Amino acid sequence: MEQPLDIRRAAAAVGTHSASAAARVAPLVVALFFAWGFATVLIDTLIPKLKGLFQLNYAEAMLTQFAFFLGYLVFSIPASLLLSRIGYFRQIVVGLIVMAAGCLMFAPAAQLGLYPAFLAALFVMAAGITTLQVAANPLIALLGTPETSHSRLNLAQAFNSLGTTVGPLVGAALILKSGVEHPDAAKVAPAVLEAYRKAEAHAVQLPFLGIASVLVVLAVVFWLLRRSPAAPSSASEVGGGFNFALLKRPRLALGAVSIFVYVGAEVSIGSVMISYLMLDKTLGAVAATAGQLVALYWGGAMVGRFIGSAVMRKVPAGLVLGACAIGAGLLACTSAGTAGMVSAVAIIAIGLCNSVMFPTIFTLAIEGLGDDTPQGSGLLCLAIVGGAIIPLLTGLVADKAGLSIALLVPAACYIWIAIYGFLCRRSVAEV
Repeated sequence: MEQPLDIRRAAAAVGTHSASAAARVAPLVVALFFAWGFATVLIDTLIPKLKGLFQLNYAEAMLTQFAFFLGYLVFSIPASLLLSRIGYFRQIVVGLIVMAAGCLMFAPAAQLGLYPAFLAALFVMAAGITTLQVAANPLIALLGTPETSHSRLNLAQAFNSLGTTVGPLVGAALILKSGVEHPDAAKVAPAVLEAYRKAEAHAVQLPFLGIASVLVVLAVVFWLLRRSPAAPSSASEVGGGFNFALLKRPRLALGAVSIFVYVGAEVSIGSVMISYLMLDKTLGAVAATAGQLVALYWGGAMVGRFIGSAVMRKVPAGLVLGACAIGAGLLACTSAGTAGMVSAVAIIAIGLCNSVMFPTIFTLAIEGLGDDTPQGSGLLCLAIVGGAIIPLLTGLVADKAGLSIALLVPAACYIWIAIYGFLCRRSVAEV
């Protein structure tokens, strides 16, 4: 998941740094967006695999998302403080190394065949991604101007969506190729079950070990570029920190709630989609096929961000946000209340509506903050912890009432987002 940008001060720094150096660095920063999107979305294919491997219920399986997104709450403030001390490029290096360490932890987790070990690996990986994003997003701001912030943010994050589109295809091929059905623990000997779990867990580790190798290469590249004039060597030019008194401003406070429920809704749907498409009620698909179809959900988000980038040059951002949220809510309800291809298409199409929501909510929430923009950005990034809480709630509802009814949890989240979008059609002073 992406984190906030300090638009005003970052943009003011553009003229003081080398344009040619910025042009060279920009593709590398885009590569970071792709990398963490790819790694994050692999959790969607990991969930049904671990659910079957360790015979978990939906709430227990959602602990994968809880362990991952809890990292945003735990590490956002330390990462912000670290940025003010070591600067952008060095922090990117730290984030890449920590993220790689989390990916490497999948190897001992697979060897041990223990579910908590996988959760620990996800938590460390999240620490790295949080550290990385706190630096990478402000760095992207240095390459643009505030006049087209809504449009530019959607365009930049489209490359993150490219990673989330490719990730499920890789996950389906490597993680889900042998399916998600496993021997019943009550019917086989413990030694046999343990051996089976370890063998199957090795398939889980492969994509993460590959990601780790790429991250190490990127860390070396950014270390060599640490003295580049493309960005300030210190975060002092764009500020930072957390000022909780800013939550007295309704536009920011309501925006933080919107970030919380949006990330929760998006992650919830992505997390249950493979299991949902495998139901006889929808497609009855095998695990690998369902995993490939998840790519359409995230691919819709990518396409939508390119479209949204153009639309919001003509249409007010709040209106676009409200319309997309209504669309997503209606699709979630349609999927829950129908069966077969209609149900499957409806849940996949939610990705298209999701596309513009995060960056648009973010830029609307910090609009009008002036010199307090960095602190407001920091508060919004804490709200990403919704990706830990809402999926867990969705899993609890799924265990009690089934996956179809569980879709009403993200549908309720979209109702709130629509309200916030239409409120933000008004002037900053009125919200």
